[in-house]
Amino acid sequence: MVPALRYLGSVYGRARGAFSGGFLAAGAPAPGNLWLLCQGGRRASTSSFDVVIIGGGIVGLASARALILRHPALSIGVLEKEKDLAIHQTGHNSGVIHSGIYYKPESLKAKLCVQGAALIYEYCNQKGISYKQCGKLIVAVEQEEIPRLQALYERGLQNGVQGLRLIQQEDIKKKEPYCRGLMAIDCPYTGIVDYRQVALSFAQDFQEAGGSVLTSFEVEDIEMAKESPSRHKDGMKYPIVIRNTKGEEVRCQYVVTCAGLYSDRISELSGCNPNPRIVPFRGDYLLLKPEKRYLVKGNIYPVPDSRFPFLGVHFTPRMDGSIWLGPNAVLAFKREGYRPFDFSARDIMDIILKRGPAGVRAQALDRDGNLIEDFVFDGGVGDIGNRILHVRNAPSPAATSSLAISGMIADEVQQRFKL
Repeated sequence: MVPALRYLGSVYGRARGAFSGGFLAAGAPAPGNLWLLCQGGRRASTSSFDVVIIGGGIVGLASARALILRHPALSIGVLEKEKDLAIHQTGHNSGVIHSGIYYKPESLKAKLCVQGAALIYEYCNQKGISYKQCGKLIVAVEQEEIPRLQALYERGLQNGVQGLRLIQQEDIKKKEPYCRGLMAIDCPYTGIVDYRQVALSFAQDFQEAGGSVLTSFEVEDIEMAKESPSRHKDGMKYPIVIRNTKGEEVRCQYVVTCAGLYSDRISELSGCNPNPRIVPFRGDYLLLKPEKRYLVKGNIYPVPDSRFPFLGVHFTPRMDGSIWLGPNAVLAFKREGYRPFDFSARDIMDIILKRGPAGVRAQALDRDGNLIEDFVFDGGVGDIGNRILHVRNAPSPAATSSLAISGMIADEVQQRFKL
């Protein structure tokens, strides 16, 4: 991480959101815990739904919101294994609203990120959710990085990213007085937001529209009903049975899985293809000490190295005023393993840094062990497979793209399931 400090030149010297309510145990026959954000949400009076979304992160909640707003007559439920929503990848990321500059032109990542960023800004304005459009500099500090920087600039133009410009040393200093570099891309459309607050707002919209959220519901099995239980007056209208680790069950017609770090395992539970497999990468952050926060005004990123799949160690301001430096990327030995390994960086820590948080990224690998760079959505075959849509790979910038992804998922659900 030390080389990242050269951006500073010679200076080296739990979001809960403003929502009422909490967690209440749902009365029988609904399993799990009914999660209430507001008094306007419909209480779950049944354990049967037309559509169930597995996963209460930002992509699952955005998709649930999109579906119920498009199909208000349908009963839709969200199942989340934790007692709270959006606490894993959604709650453990840097909070950057990405512009879409990095991704291959015409890829889903590029299209959905550019669309998603505009939608996130619009949504936050509508809901009064605080954000900062603080911009980003992608800085070349070595001569050999300049051709890659220029190619990245051209890629951003192809992707339709707003306001991009190449700037020289004097303009870098005007934007970031303590940053030193040879050339940079100024990306003013980049911003920051608390994505967990955004996700909880999606959940509130969903519940106000009549949706149900069941927490503490860890899915253990997905299968077709073998017979019609007498308690279900609609007979086989709800042929899919989803059971949790407590033996409770929910029945439904169709399933959309947005399980993040567990997307491959949930697919396998349903009898669908386990590939691509998820490999968790943990990213550790350091924090600038409060008295050093003046050193960084906006996001400061390195020129990405094509030999590596991630964007590199960068400075990111947070909505609470803190400044993060990171992340690194190391193989995590647990899918929700946020505790970093011990390491020695005493000199750095004594100067301007202190230990910060960590996150785990769900990175999909194909059968040959290659990193899958784009979003992946698929279903399956047979009775269950024809009734399920799996979101298999939605890494960064999935939070930025969440509203755009949800629109695409709603389109696919409508077409695939003939809603």
